[in-house]
Amino acid sequence: MLEATNMDLFYGASQALQKVSVCAKKGEITCILGRNGVGKTSIARALTGRHPLRSGAIVWEGRDIVNLSAADRAGAGIAYVPQGREIFSQLTVLENLKTGFAVLPRRQRKIQDEIYDLFPVLRTMLHRRGGDLSGGQQQQLAIARALVMQPRLLILDEPTEGIQPSIIKDIHNVISILRQQGEMAVLLVEQYFEFAKNLADAYVVMDRGIAVMAGRISEMDEAQVKSWLMV
Repeated sequence: MLEATNMDLFYGASQALQKVSVCAKKGEITCILGRNGVGKTSIARALTGRHPLRSGAIVWEGRDIVNLSAADRAGAGIAYVPQGREIFSQLTVLENLKTGFAVLPRRQRKIQDEIYDLFPVLRTMLHRRGGDLSGGQQQQLAIARALVMQPRLLILDEPTEGIQPSIIKDIHNVISILRQQGEMAVLLVEQYFEFAKNLADAYVVMDRGIAVMAGRISEMDEAQVKSWLMV
């Protein structure tokens, strides 16, 4: 569904990505692994249109989207859960969820029951402000908000960061369910190796803006991957 090739991305004079390629397939989870500061989030920002590429191609469902805005990519079915969650702290949980309506036709602007089935805690907190939720609850809200958009590609940037173990397990289960449904591709940016290994079908390992390893999880050399993740 998504194929990005030879992506070069700069922040000013500093090159963050160098000839990076990544793909994501419907019904599969692709994980971007690496230490902090190696370009993982830059990949997410490039794919979602939050930062322009210097060069390279991004093809989504057979369409070149490299020149599309972030809003247009969202409208094309690409949802992004950013690192740090970025929920609206002054809005209620329900109002946060409804911000996902922006990319949907009016007739489809309904929060599906499945959202509350995946995140039952949100059903009990609909009228609480987002800023009053715990970090783990905010992460669940951020993922739910993205799912309200009915995406065909879900990009998750460090969903386990700063989250208590019980909610990490809940998030793991939700991502597994989404894969089993087979209706979307998932791109998971993560540095928690065990979490990624247990979920992913394919992986890319980043170091200093370069993709140094890539392949199928079933064929992964765990020791070599872990060596790239060590500080």
